[in-house]
Amino acid sequence: MATGRPAYPPTDGKVRNERRLTAYRVCVTRTPAYLAAVASCAVPDLDAVAVRAVREMPGTGCDLGFVTDTQRRAWVVRVPSTPAVGAQLDTAADLLPLLHRRVPYGVPQPRGFLAIPEGRAVVYPYLHGRSVVLGEVAAGPGVAVEIGRAIAALHNVERAVFEEAGVPVYDAETCRTRHLADLDRGAATGHVPTALLSRWERALEDVSAWRFAPTPVHADLTGGRFLVTFSDEEDAETASVRAVTGWEHAKIADPADDFAALFSECTPEAFDSIVEAYSVTRIERPDRHLRHRAQVVSELRLLTQLLDAVNAAEPPLITRRAAELRALVERVADAPDLVVAEPEPSTPMPAHGSPAPAPEDEAVDATAAISSEAGEDDTQVLKTGPAADATAVIPPEELERIRGASDEAEGQPSAERGSDSWYEVLAPTPALVDSESQHELGADEGASAESEPPPEDDHNSATETDGEESEDTRPLVKSPRSSAARPPETGSARPGRASG
Repeated sequence: MATGRPAYPPTDGKVRNERRLTAYRVCVTRTPAYLAAVASCAVPDLDAVAVRAVREMPGTGCDLGFVTDTQRRAWVVRVPSTPAVGAQLDTAADLLPLLHRRVPYGVPQPRGFLAIPEGRAVVYPYLHGRSVVLGEVAAGPGVAVEIGRAIAALHNVERAVFEEAGVPVYDAETCRTRHLADLDRGAATGHVPTALLSRWERALEDVSAWRFAPTPVHADLTGGRFLVTFSDEEDAETASVRAVTGWEHAKIADPADDFAALFSECTPEAFDSIVEAYSVTRIERPDRHLRHRAQVVSELRLLTQLLDAVNAAEPPLITRRAAELRALVERVADAPDLVVAEPEPSTPMPAHGSPAPAPEDEAVDATAAISSEAGEDDTQVLKTGPAADATAVIPPEELERIRGASDEAEGQPSAERGSDSWYEVLAPTPALVDSESQHELGADEGASAESEPPPEDDHNSATETDGEESEDTRPLVKSPRSSAARPPETGSARPGRASG
């Protein structure tokens, strides 16, 4: 879960050729006395009495020292080894004062600077807390949830704050192309297995997964960057993130960059807890491919570390990174490709017995029919075409019998039946003499259809003989929301009558 962080690095190293080999088995390019002198010159009233030097990570190009002064105050001094790292320290020094009041945890606050050939050394007060071992983080409340909230608080910061500090800004497409450029550089080293290059290239060419809103990110969130404290040492759920360190790589880029180390080192359950807490705390909803890109970037971190080792010209570290890549290709040999398959939009199947959906052009015609006829009749056309014929659910012989009974009741010969609408057969209206009578009856027909029960004539009794089909068809007569289709008007005849 979390391990105790000593106040200073171990002191059992050896001095060889003015390079101190610490217990972390890495060397510092500057002696502890040099780092103490830098701190004393950068901060007024700082009189160093003890110093320990350690290099954070191989290839970072920055020497790190812990200094104690006469007032028993603890300080951290960072000295760049290259001009590029010096520029990163300067950018971070501009960002941290702006970020201090915008996140609910502590960040390093520079108190002094000293110009050196590689840039500027920076000194800031020591931040207390315990670094986190990501592989031991438990799922649920506690460290996992607090990490997710801490990342969300950073991603909720306005972009203008980071832009004011002058950090790099990359849009989604630029992030993807930068990863592709790293693939080319990695292939040129000869240390990256071809299977990994192909796997990553396919993932980066899947453009659908690389659509996101650029976000302020830390870009180097490992377990050692989080400093946590516990209000109850016996209860892991009382954890809280007290500070986050190491802001030299801060930028505006892919939010998945801050989940890469978490994905590769945490258990799946702990990672789910982190992402869940992150999603709840974020102001904007995270994009749906965040987890997928976190996996891709977590694998690409090994490639980045190899390139850093090559640039630092450290053969032992290059050998170690190459071995890690070979181990990765064995782990993912049987794993699926890192490609997001976009789900095709599925058309819902119609329910049993319901009419099939009309084609797109017919749906447009139906909309026009509704708008033109809504004021003339209480029954509106919802569908057109053969698929919308409500008589399709009635057996042909029963349909002919119903229509024949209706014709006999009105004294009309069967030859005058010219409509296919069941509504016209079961709810006939008297013939109209002229168009003015048609307009008047159109306003009164809705009320009369709801208030007067249908006459119990021969065709109703014939419908009841079939039992189940009668129950299915009678609601279609009364409800204006029926799927029964109306034929277009011809001449002055109303839609409720069959035209002669």
